Amino acid sequence: MDSASGGLDLSFSLSDKVAVVTGGATGIGAAIAKTFVAKGALLGVVDLNGEEADKRAAELGGASTAFACDVADPASVSSAVDRIIAHFGRIDILVNNAGVAFLGPAEELPISAWDKTLTVNLKGTFLMSQAVGKYMLKAGKGKIINMASQAATVALKNHVAYCASKAGVLGLTRVLAYEWAGRGVTVNAISPTVVLTELGRRAWEGPEGDALKATIPVGRFAEPEEIAATAVFLASEASNMINGADILVDGGYTIQ
Repeated sequence: MDSASGGLDLSFSLSDKVAVVTGGATGIGAAIAKTFVAKGALLGVVDLNGEEADKRAAELGGASTAFACDVADPASVSSAVDRIIAHFGRIDILVNNAGVAFLGPAEELPISAWDKTLTVNLKGTFLMSQAVGKYMLKAGKGKIINMASQAATVALKNHVAYCASKAGVLGLTRVLAYEWAGRGVTVNAISPTVVLTELGRRAWEGPEGDALKATIPVGRFAEPEEIAATAVFLASEASNMINGADILVDGGYTIQ
């Protein structure tokens, strides 16, 4: 709350907040990182690719620091979170954005692809939430934002592991929200449609992408900045009463 006016701070400021974004070096994570810094956050860029994380942190400026981390590995997560706390002193906001997608017909998908998808997308989100959540609970405040997907809500062909992993992220989000909100930590999810990152543009060029866009009521895919804007709102004090929600940024795809 804005103590001066007694009402909400509708500037969505993140001034002096310490935010951590996993998968923050590229794509949606990079867009969120950039927007958070623009709103005043001190940023930890967490990524499996340490060199890319260093590059992104340098581009974002002096308030940003890179931390190499494999979110699917408990030891790596513990080490990264300890280093972030040692550097910044606290974590106010965590965005669990790191993820992978291996696609194919359900009857043909290799078990290795299933395991990797569930390990990174679901286990990784849990490990980061647990490790950071312990610090937030001690502090009595914090916001966790998990990147889910429209694939958590509806079935998508050739997405069996991805759909399962993102549905699991929603289940995880709701349980953490239920358990932790009374101790000051809210947990929410964002579920985008196809997002026009560099990878998204390449993957959905041509007739297949045009056909999919035609099934979205607004008639287009999402821009990375639109996902970042949603994350800013959920990270800001204006969202304090939102807990356990799944914010769909899908142009209405899942209402059909």
